[in-house]
This record gives sequence, structure tokens and C-alpha cells, in this order.
Amino acid sequence: MSEELNPFAIAQKQLDQAAKIMGLDPATHELLRWPMHELHVTLPVRMDDGSVKVFHGFRVQHNGARGPTKGGIRYHPSETIDTVRALATWMTWKTAVADLPLGGGKGGIICNPNEMSEWELERLSRTYIRKVGRILGPDLDVPAPDVATNPQTMSWMLDEYETVFGHHAPGVITGKPLPLGGSAGRGPATGVGVIVTVREALKCLGIDSTTTTAAIQGFGNVAQSAAINYVDMLGGRVMCVSCWDHNDRTAYTYAKKGGIDPKFLQTIADPYGTIGREAALGAGYEVKDGNAWLSQEVDVLIPAAIEGVITGETAKQIHPRVKIVAEAANGPTTPEADEVLGERGLYVIPDFLCNAGGVTVSYFEQVQNAYGYYWDEALVHERLDKKMTSAFDAVHGMAQKHGVNNRMGAYIVAVSRVAEDCKLRGWA
Repeated sequence: MSEELNPFAIAQKQLDQAAKIMGLDPATHELLRWPMHELHVTLPVRMDDGSVKVFHGFRVQHNGARGPTKGGIRYHPSETIDTVRALATWMTWKTAVADLPLGGGKGGIICNPNEMSEWELERLSRTYIRKVGRILGPDLDVPAPDVATNPQTMSWMLDEYETVFGHHAPGVITGKPLPLGGSAGRGPATGVGVIVTVREALKCLGIDSTTTTAAIQGFGNVAQSAAINYVDMLGGRVMCVSCWDHNDRTAYTYAKKGGIDPKFLQTIADPYGTIGREAALGAGYEVKDGNAWLSQEVDVLIPAAIEGVITGETAKQIHPRVKIVAEAANGPTTPEADEVLGERGLYVIPDFLCNAGGVTVSYFEQVQNAYGYYWDEALVHERLDKKMTSAFDAVHGMAQKHGVNNRMGAYIVAVSRVAEDCKLRGWA
């Protein structure tokens, strides 16, 4: 993988740029460039046909100066340790920019969940927890769902953890179903947070949200929530969504004149966000190339799928009308693309601000687990809105103060907070 597309190299390069602007001392800078702990595990799993298949997984804890490390677990056939390292690093900045008492971690397993039965996925999930459980805990490291994992996955993992260690520990994992101590409002939280930041960005630009249009890449949980709330919260229109079709392993963009109906598309999508093509065609949707979302004539682009999709080259395809890029995905924009977007004057809402709604409500879930007292969804989203708005204001203000783009503004906010805790602990 080239350095331009290596997510961990990108994460380090972004930190390096922020450290230079901040005048960060060399020792703290070097400390923050690397994960503090990494665990690589080999996972033998009995398959339904009686054979044993060996999988490989990771758990990375980037920095825990501000509190227990926090981050999701991904199941993906192209998972790599560098991807997990990058995501753990970005989680450190994400929890810090949201001003949560947490650090950053991430986990992943190299597998294709679409080719596995539910029983095989359960055995894989339980095996993973048996291997990494010793470094997890409410005061150590707290996983959550991510790509191709969900509340059911978290239920299996929670049960295995409690079985191995012999006590109830609801706070060891977040993103759980409500009956097992999950938080109301957790499912749509990331997408809701994305739209809160878009709302605040539109205010900064003096644009009436009800007149705006958006194009979204992805149709998993985050993208679905973002699409629905773009319509419901902002009164705008989503013109298209692009999603990966797991059946033929090809991406398609689904568009409709006048705007899509995200709630309808949700009814014809599978659990992994693949939209039923025939059902969409029958409802009058146009099916375009998977990359068509990027060049649409809209006001807001929301990459909500995977990392590295906006590069120095693909950034040139973005329509002149676009004013905001809201990074709902982790690491969707390369540093080279950042330069192109900056030259064009686009307002970029960086990923670890834009998609911090999920980890914020995960933190709320930890708090509720600790107290054994649970909030309703309205209160969860009220507190989420307040947290996200405060984080946006801090980033926007820092960017304006230093005359830098929003990503650097977010880095300065986050790195300053983490660096202060590292220094107080005597780590640097």
C-alpha cells in the first residue's frame, strides 16, 4: 500500500502537521505518533461444515492518558494492522475533541462476514474475546460496534467476557441492545452527530439548510441515520446514496429526481447496507456508477463508508457547487486531497469531529451502566446535540484563531488536551 493511501501514515502525517503549527515538544510528539499497546491474535474457529478456519485479529490501544481507551471492532476482509492503528489514533483525537474522559483504541478481524453464517460469526466473536479479554474492562479498554458488527455481536462478546471472568460487567462493551444495558439513541447517534455539525457549518456559512441538497457515500448505519436526519432535522434533500453491493462486489449510486427517500431505501437494504437493486429500480430509482456520488451537483458531500475515498485525484471530480464536505467516515480524505479542497475553499468538517456522535453516546452508555440508571432517547439526543455543538464551536474557533483549516483546528484542540494529560502524568 502506498504511503498516500496507508491510513496510519496519513494519521501520522496529520499529527506531524499539527505538531509543527502548535510547536509541540519532540518527546510528546513522538509519544503521540505511536500506539502504546498492540495485541495481534490468531483465531481458530470451527466452521459449520466441521472444518477449522484460522482468522487473524488485532486490538490496538493508542493512548489512554485521558481515560480508558475506547473504539469499535471491525470485521472486514481487507482489514490491516495499519488501518486499525490509524483508527485507534483517530479515536484518541475524537474522544479528546469531544472532551470525553476517554482515550483511543480500535479492534479488527480479517474476515468476510457476508460469507459466514450467524453461528460462525458468534464463534468468531467469542474466540476473539477469549484472546483479547484480558486487556479489556470498563476501566481499561471498551470496545463497541464498527464496520460489519452490531448490537448482537456486542451481546456475544459481553456474554463471553462475563463467562470468562465470572462477573457481570455491562460497562466493558458499548453499543449493546437495550435489555443488556445499551443506551437509548445509540443506533442513530453517529448520524445524528454528523447532521448537527452540518447544521452548525451551514450557520457559519449563512446558508438556509432547507434549501440545500446532499450526496452520501455509504448506506450502512451511519449513512442511513445521516440521510434520514438530513431530511428530518435540516429540511434538506438527499439526492443520492452510494453503496457496496455484496452480491456482485460492485458499488452503485442510487439517485432519484427530486431527492431520495432514505426511509424507503432503508426498508429494501440488508443488514450490511446493500440496497435491493431490483426493488429500487421498481420504485423509479436510477442506478449509476458507484463513484457518481462524488461528482453530483449538491451543496454537501457526506462520505460515510470507508477511508481514503477522496484523494488528490478524485477531489478534482467534486462539483463546483459543493460547499461542505462532512466526513462521516473515518479518514475518507487524504492529505493530498485536503490541499485540493483547501484551494477550492470548501468547508471540511473533519472526521474525528463530524462522526464523534457515536462515541459520545457510547460514553453516555458507560455512565448509565456505572450508575444503573438509564435515560430516554430524547434526553440522550439533547445531551448529544449539546456536546457536538460545543465541540464544533471549539474547533471552528481554533481554526479561525490560528488561520488554519478545520482539520488542523480539530487537531490543535485534541492534541493540546491529550498532550496536557500526558505531561501531567509525567509521560513526556
